[in-house]
Amino acid sequence: MSEPRLKAKLWVHAVIRQCGVLAIPAMVVRKGDEDAGAVLVKLNRGATGCEVFTQVRDGAGEAAWLRATGPDPVEEAKADAYISRQRERDCDLWVLEIEDRRGRVPFLDRILS
Repeated sequence: MSEPRLKAKLWVHAVIRQCGVLAIPAMVVRKGDEDAGAVLVKLNRGATGCEVFTQVRDGAGEAAWLRATGPDPVEEAKADAYISRQRERDCDLWVLEIEDRRGRVPFLDRILS
């Protein structure tokens, strides 16, 4: 039996509120399917560059995140190009942008390498 999942819209709004409580700017860049859309997170670290995280499942079926643009930050144009390609493949995809120079994203607790 799989774990219960929140609807995408509810999860996104909860994450934005969590970031707001910590004074971390977060916004929805693209809305996806309100019930079951996947989520990409663009972490904009200013001059340091950007990272894009995508939701994945590990070998045991547990939820996790993966650095979709690689282990190091990339230029914002590269991150945006990756997001555009993914949006072309999946129109139900949500895109969140988090802006924090220190790289704080409170809900990315499990990142696979």
